[in-house]
Amino acid sequence: MSVHLGKVGVWTGELRFGEEAFAREAAPELETLGYGAIWMPGGVGGNILDAMTRALSGTRNIAIGSGVINIWKHEPKELGDWWRAQTPAHQARAMLGVGISHGPLVGESYAAPLTNTRKFLDALDAENIKREHLCIGALGPKMLALSGERTAGAHPYFMPAAHTAWAREILGAGPLLAPEQKVIPLRDAQKARSLARETMGYYLNLPNYVRGWLSVGFSEDEVRGMSDRVIDALFAWGGPDEIKARIEEHYAAGADHVCIQVMGVQGQDLIKAWRELAQALL
Repeated sequence: MSVHLGKVGVWTGELRFGEEAFAREAAPELETLGYGAIWMPGGVGGNILDAMTRALSGTRNIAIGSGVINIWKHEPKELGDWWRAQTPAHQARAMLGVGISHGPLVGESYAAPLTNTRKFLDALDAENIKREHLCIGALGPKMLALSGERTAGAHPYFMPAAHTAWAREILGAGPLLAPEQKVIPLRDAQKARSLARETMGYYLNLPNYVRGWLSVGFSEDEVRGMSDRVIDALFAWGGPDEIKARIEEHYAAGADHVCIQVMGVQGQDLIKAWRELAQALL
């Protein structure tokens, strides 16, 4: 049985890296608001599985996903041991997103992304983690195709709706397509774009993202210069109605599920933003 993610989820590092008390408050709040899934970052390694367990234990129905577990930072047996330790009810709500990460972050051991992802998936098969509970943080065409062949589907990160349309063409009609969408709840264009550029600057050093943006029609100059056109495609900013319209672009392009990552706010202000967006999106 596939994991039920709903139409809209929340992608947040606060439930992994924030205060534990906040995480214990926020997870059931998101469930009560009606979001279908909570996604947490896993790229740096460490205790992502502990954070997922905490979120599963603190909720009853919402799906809990990793976006994504870095295959260079974890062993398949670690994931298998975690999986077997979960109750059937928790397993039913768990989505283990895995990914290859980026050469500049991994270092010299980074090689043959497609081959090593296949090997990792083979090992997860041996651990008896079913494909319905796996997805890949896929961006390029070969990794997108692999996600449809070997897992529930793809969880692209930081890509515009044009990439969603391209990904759906590669995946075909069946597999899951669950993109992440960065959201800035500011109506002031200058302030919103300024915050967006602060965020995007880090990702310019990660070639997988740059290639992804170039693949959907942006020029090198537009990307490196963080033009308004690029910023407005990658970030959904404005009031709830404007943000809803941007989320709808992903659905029109073929997304099954969109997880929003609210930028620029933390703590109780973040919970307030989730509440306001829930009224428009759910």
